Amino acid sequence: MTRHYNFCAGPAALPVAVLERAREELLDYQGRGLSVMEMSHRSDEFIAIAERAEADFRHLLSVPDNYRVLFLQGGASMQFAMLPMNLLGQGGSGNFIQTGIWGKKALNEAKHLGFDCHVVASSESNGHTAVPTPDELRVSTDAAYLHYTSNETIGGLEFDYTPHVQRADGAHVPLVCDMSSNILSGPIDVSEFGVIYAGAQKNIGPAGLTLVVVRDDLLGKAQANIPSLFDYQMLADAGSMVNTPPTYAWYLAGLVFQWLKDDIGGLAAMDAINQRKADKLYAAIDASEFYSNPIANANRSRMNVPFVLADSALDKAFLQQADAAGLLNLKGHRSVGGMRASLYNAVPESAVDALIAFMADFEKTRG
Repeated sequence: MTRHYNFCAGPAALPVAVLERAREELLDYQGRGLSVMEMSHRSDEFIAIAERAEADFRHLLSVPDNYRVLFLQGGASMQFAMLPMNLLGQGGSGNFIQTGIWGKKALNEAKHLGFDCHVVASSESNGHTAVPTPDELRVSTDAAYLHYTSNETIGGLEFDYTPHVQRADGAHVPLVCDMSSNILSGPIDVSEFGVIYAGAQKNIGPAGLTLVVVRDDLLGKAQANIPSLFDYQMLADAGSMVNTPPTYAWYLAGLVFQWLKDDIGGLAAMDAINQRKADKLYAAIDASEFYSNPIANANRSRMNVPFVLADSALDKAFLQQADAAGLLNLKGHRSVGGMRASLYNAVPESAVDALIAFMADFEKTRG
């Protein structure tokens, strides 16, 4: 069997060690004579899997005790609706920093549901090539929370700071962050946030699972008529099991957390690896007159590296030859074109080295 290098933005690469462990346990989980996919989510076996996964996740991110960790369905896009339903039930407005496609989707969904929304700042004027500076942020007087996307997967734009704001009356505004594409890529201070959410299919596990980390004081603020499966309080009280959760995705996420702890050595070690991978690729792009990246240096994403060729007529040949060389899923998002290499945790450094060598060779022959 040949494993190629997968640069897909999501569903993304999974650690080989995790896939091998899952293969070993697929038919018979630890001598129980059945697969995790066949287990009741109420069984002692699965409860133990779920509890360990949450404990390992909490350990990796040092999640404080006054936060709940929810393992949910619906993808991060479902949170675009669940967040305002839960956080604006007692009034106020959702405030948004708009830095790209996913942030705009979050804003538009809240508007679509009829909630009051305010754009605190936007990078639209610079083509989403640099995030707004802290002194550009202007929250509304009734801000109930500030939402931002820490890493825009499509545009490759990542915040280099954590935005903290206060209303005119001095009240601290809870920070809500979509971390779908850079969660677990390095240490963060969870206590700076009111809510963190992330779709699993980039750095956590397979598609079908979404993690939400919510501070206790933000529970119980939902609209009275909110659907039960959307209510953070009800989900937290039920241990994320109001209905049958995505059990196998939860199990695989737990294996990824174990891999990060035991094989990698934690998020500080993962952070160093990710920095090295990104530095290598950006250095190769910057040293070339054939490839380019438009993002301001301070806001270049470590997880998603978009780049364009000097002659877009060569895009098809680049992708075909890259695929033949075992470098998969380098095509940029349809909304922006070009190329994109996603360097998530499970993408090994050898993949980046192989990509850089291919790019250099392609430039020699076609540049």
